[in-house]
Amino acid sequence: MKHTILPLILLLLIAVCEQGKAQTNNLEEARAAIIASNDIYFSSFEKGDSSIFIDRYAPDVCILPPNSPAVCGPDAAAKFFRIAYNDFGLRGGKFTIIDIYGGGEYVTEYGLYESRDATGKLMDEGKYLVLWKKTAKGWKMFRDSFSSNRK
Repeated sequence: MKHTILPLILLLLIAVCEQGKAQTNNLEEARAAIIASNDIYFSSFEKGDSSIFIDRYAPDVCILPPNSPAVCGPDAAAKFFRIAYNDFGLRGGKFTIIDIYGGGEYVTEYGLYESRDATGKLMDEGKYLVLWKKTAKGWKMFRDSFSSNRK
């Protein structure tokens, strides 16, 4: 009996280690994709090009802005871009990633943001949580929630 259990335990340990390696590799892949996406996110507002913005999001996204209803579905990113660009005058900004958690098909990004107008004046600053989803087209924002540090 002892000889039968030991190989099973070893196989289980190997499987757990391999799964941990795969999740670590997946997290590093996700981290690189998130950094690359964040680096070009605000260029969509600088250029007035909604396609750059829309491409950051999964088709089944829900954007969860403060003090307003969630914007969900295939047209959510385009709708949100129009509001931010036309109604609020957003033209630039910056993300500072604090950490990225998880692995597998989903990872969560936690960070700080700044948003700026056409003159570069700070419009808002706050914090955010984004749930990223691995899709056939790469890592995309699946749930995007943020809130201002201002009253």
